[in-house]
Amino acid sequence: MQFLDDWSDDKPKDECGVFSIFGHPQAAELTYLGLRALQHRGQESAGIVVSDSESFSYHREMGLVADIFDSETLAKMSGDIAIGHNRYSTAGSSRIENAQPLVRQYKRGPLAIAHNGNLINAFRIRSDLEDKGSIFSSTSDTEVIAHLIAQSQHVLLEDRIMDALQEVRGAYSLVFMGKSIMVGVRDPHAFRPLWLGRLNQAYVLASETCAFDVIEAEPIREVAPGEMVVITSTDEEPQSFFIGPAKLELSQCIFEHIYLARPDSIVFDQLVNRPRREFGRQLARECPAEADIVIPVPDSATIAAIGYSEELGVPFEFGLHRNPYVGRTFMNPSQEIRDLMVRVKLNPVRNVLEGKRVIVIDDSIMRGTNSRKIVKLIREEGGAKEVHFRVSSPPNKYPCFYGVDTPTRKELIANSWSVEEIKKYIEADSLGYLSIEGMLECVKSPRNFCTACFDGNYPIEFSGQPGKQLAIEFEVKGL
Repeated sequence: MQFLDDWSDDKPKDECGVFSIFGHPQAAELTYLGLRALQHRGQESAGIVVSDSESFSYHREMGLVADIFDSETLAKMSGDIAIGHNRYSTAGSSRIENAQPLVRQYKRGPLAIAHNGNLINAFRIRSDLEDKGSIFSSTSDTEVIAHLIAQSQHVLLEDRIMDALQEVRGAYSLVFMGKSIMVGVRDPHAFRPLWLGRLNQAYVLASETCAFDVIEAEPIREVAPGEMVVITSTDEEPQSFFIGPAKLELSQCIFEHIYLARPDSIVFDQLVNRPRREFGRQLARECPAEADIVIPVPDSATIAAIGYSEELGVPFEFGLHRNPYVGRTFMNPSQEIRDLMVRVKLNPVRNVLEGKRVIVIDDSIMRGTNSRKIVKLIREEGGAKEVHFRVSSPPNKYPCFYGVDTPTRKELIANSWSVEEIKKYIEADSLGYLSIEGMLECVKSPRNFCTACFDGNYPIEFSGQPGKQLAIEFEVKGL
């Protein structure tokens, strides 16, 4: 059985989304709504765990949030504390055992964990734990944290979490839940976003502020790099503790602004819509083209295309229609059927494209296979006279090991091919990428961003050789 992802099988896959709420009688229902808002961050599985201060009730399944939960299911999950998770697998295969939140029973009671990110030393820690007798029931790197918490000699959950996180390295925005406690933690490098908010008296934690908007919660602030927020009462301010060095170099994921986060979210202290639009403007300054119209590859490149159009003074049009009702497809397709599947999900608007010189804006090129299909659609089916392909990010040359599922280095077309060679492969009249320097000019505090997927400068070393050793550990698929 082969799996065809959304309209594009050639994109960086959104990592995961986490949501939690403390002190609200409709915790399960609000978590459901929060996960709906964060659905773009993971579409493989979803789960909700609820505590009534005595015990947990939970439900997890493979699929989309709206398909997994209904009013009857949510009604059975009573309590005023809840955490939820949308998953796309970056460490651990796509199966129900790896669905989150992870629920485990340890010496001091039940524990639930939701994780966004990847731990780069999880394989080594897991191997050490198994040598000492630990038994794992999933292949997720998150379970390593659960085992470390269980082994800690501290009494309080927050102290056990602090103990466990001293051992792990990598990217993590985590939400933990005990019977009457909620804890949120962000790694010292701040790879992944995590926000703290408030809904009346209840506290809320979420990957993006768009999840606050849907439940009408007020954002308070981003959880600071390396901060652990501990919530045990709605009548008191959350306690704050810090993990790791006080002044560690930040490595915020630039792809949150390029592609992953919703444009209406505030991420890394900036509304995503703003840098995304500026990426398009800067791309127009760096890579202009003589053309009649600018069109986006919907939907993630729409805002960048608007910026490009504004800067160049070339009319913006929607020349490609994306079918919003096409979900995931499970089939064994021939090549002919695979090509037709692109038409089901993405179709040219001929009266917009015919006879025109077209600039098409996309946010990234990974393998190049979909870019080639899109150019063919615009030219052959849409009737475009010329097709100029522009990318609102630099060439993706290196895989991510911090929570975004990208192809391997060998599969990334820009790793081994020049821009001219890629242009010929996708059959465009011209091809242009945004420069790394230009991209960083568009964001606040550019020194705080990780650009390893473009330049190979991985911010966390592994055995002194970040690129080579990380690739070995992850591509072996031992995590």
